[in-house]
Amino acid sequence: MPVTPAQNRPIRPATATYGPVLAPYACDPAASRGRLHDEPESSYRSAFQRDRDRVIHCGAFRRLKHKTQVFVYHEGDYYRTRLTHSLEVAQIARSVSRALGLNEDLAEALALAHDFGHTPFGHAGEDALDAAMAPYGGFDHNAQTLRLVTKLERRYPTFDGLNLSWEALEGLVKHNGPLIGPRASDERPLPAAVAEYVAGHDLALDTYASAEAQVAALADDIAYNSHDVDDGLRAGLFDIDDMAELPLVGPAFEAMRARHGDIERPRLIHVAISQMIGAMVEDLLAETRRRLEQTGVASVEEIRALDGPVVAFSEELAAADRAVKAFLGENMYRHYKVNRMTSQARRVVGEIFDLLFAEPELLPAEWRGRAEEKDAAGRARVIADYIAGMTDRYALEVHRKLFNPEAL
Repeated sequence: MPVTPAQNRPIRPATATYGPVLAPYACDPAASRGRLHDEPESSYRSAFQRDRDRVIHCGAFRRLKHKTQVFVYHEGDYYRTRLTHSLEVAQIARSVSRALGLNEDLAEALALAHDFGHTPFGHAGEDALDAAMAPYGGFDHNAQTLRLVTKLERRYPTFDGLNLSWEALEGLVKHNGPLIGPRASDERPLPAAVAEYVAGHDLALDTYASAEAQVAALADDIAYNSHDVDDGLRAGLFDIDDMAELPLVGPAFEAMRARHGDIERPRLIHVAISQMIGAMVEDLLAETRRRLEQTGVASVEEIRALDGPVVAFSEELAAADRAVKAFLGENMYRHYKVNRMTSQARRVVGEIFDLLFAEPELLPAEWRGRAEEKDAAGRARVIADYIAGMTDRYALEVHRKLFNPEAL
């Protein structure tokens, strides 16, 4: 039977529903609020599929490969990077969204892009850059993500950024909750990059984001807690027995030992981490379904108008989650080996910033042109953009060339 030529095959309209039927409270791409810059709709992808694809194909996504979660890249190839972490978050977000009848494509796009704004060397780099930028509005990685997808990615001829849908931008900015108004949980001033952007494109910062954005935020929690336990064990920062009394983690190892007996340590770690993730996902689904039924929401607008998140852990699991974070904070993030790395990382970022701010002529030509056109605050922001976009290895290389005469 002859194959129909591609140009003669029927094409589904961009407003068609793809995949499982959406719940009434899900984000429907056919009802999207659109993009800041008008573009023709895709003939074969929904608006949120297009968002997801643009995220995957942009430069910021590729750079995640060489940005670390906790360990600097040369510590070993087996530890998580921002890229592997983002893929793990996306997998969890898709699974949860499908179970709840939410839009998987939007949740996946948000999960894949949520770490774009992170500096090299994880939170140590962010702390150093925030300190350097304190006189000029500070630095916030969530705000930097917005800046990247709306301004710094320069790929299209008629606009800067990725021109993502309103729902994607809303989710990136508000996935942790409202930023202003009585429902905002953070009393800090609005980050400068966010304030600048919403002056021309309102993202309704006083409301909650969609359920898809809330799912992506908690998928991030699930992924980094469970996988930091994995990385910490593999790095020898603590041992399995150290977590015997730790909620969620201790029971996961106990259950897997009871089920599988005396198995090899790497296999035990793998199945216990899988058990942790499964337990957190099951709790998240049960609590979210309870809240959906209790509130009776029937649209995404009703979810945005609630006084609290609709996607959440139960109180018991939330307490266990806090206990795991506290354990990791004490035994991993503040371990002396990690402290040594983060101390060096802060010094590298701080010294690069100070030198480039004092001598912007040392910047690469494209960045130098942007910096020299600005006042002090504008120059500082350009330098922050340049440093935030660096990978770990590039930051170390730039520092070596700036401060080591033998590298010239």
